[in-house]
Amino acid sequence: MTTPDRETIQVLAFDVFGTVVDWHGSVAREVESLGLNIDADAFALAWRAGYKPAMARVMSGELGWTLIDDLHRLILDQILETFGVTGLTEDQKRHLNKVWHRLDPWPDTLAGLHRLKSRYMLCTLSNGNLGLLANMAKRAGLPWDCILSAEVFRKYKPDPDTYLGVARVFDVPPSAVMLVAAHQEDLEAARQCGLQTAYIERPREFGPSRDKDISPHPDNTYHARDLMDLADQLEG
Repeated sequence: MTTPDRETIQVLAFDVFGTVVDWHGSVAREVESLGLNIDADAFALAWRAGYKPAMARVMSGELGWTLIDDLHRLILDQILETFGVTGLTEDQKRHLNKVWHRLDPWPDTLAGLHRLKSRYMLCTLSNGNLGLLANMAKRAGLPWDCILSAEVFRKYKPDPDTYLGVARVFDVPPSAVMLVAAHQEDLEAARQCGLQTAYIERPREFGPSRDKDISPHPDNTYHARDLMDLADQLEG
C-alpha cells in the first residue's frame, strides 16, 4: 500500500456495481423468480459480460452517447434470444431491464456508508445513469451526498474526465478525492489522475461459486475487507 494521507481526503467517490451492490445475486434472483426455465446464474453473467463491449461501441463512435439503461436493454434483447426466451411481453422486458435499478446492497454497505458519511462527502462515480442510481439509492437507502455518473460527464470510466470531474464538482484537488472500488482497473485509472484509492474485497461478485482474485495491489492507498473495515482504517 502507498502511504495513507487521511488528512487530505475530503470526498469518497464510489464505484457502485459490485462494490456497493450485489449485481450478480440480485439479477440472478429476479431471473429465477420469472420461472423461465433457464440458468439464472449464467444469464446474469452473460448480461454483465455484454457491458464493456456495449460501452466500447459508444466510446469508438459506433453509437452516439447512450445511457446504461439503454445499453442494458440492447444486451438483454441479445441474450434473451441466446437463451431461447421468447415468451416475455414488452412490459415484462422493460421491467426486467430495470432490475439494475433494484440491486441489493452488500450486507456491510449501509452501516459502512453511514460511518464514512459522518466524516467525508460521499458520492457515486458510476457508469450507471442518474435515474438508475437515484432509484437504486431510494430503494436501498444508500446515503449519498451527491450522485455523479458518466451521464454528467458524457464519458464512461475509465476516461480521465470522469475521475477529474469529481474533483471539479467539489472544487478540490484530485488528491483530496479517494475512489472506492472493487475493481483494480478502475482504481488504476483513478490513480493515474492523481486520486487516492481504496480497494474493497468482493470475492463473491460473480456468484458464490466463482472466487474472484482479491489480492492487494501495492499502489492502492487502502485495502479493506469491506466498507466497515475501510471505516475502521480511516478512523484509526
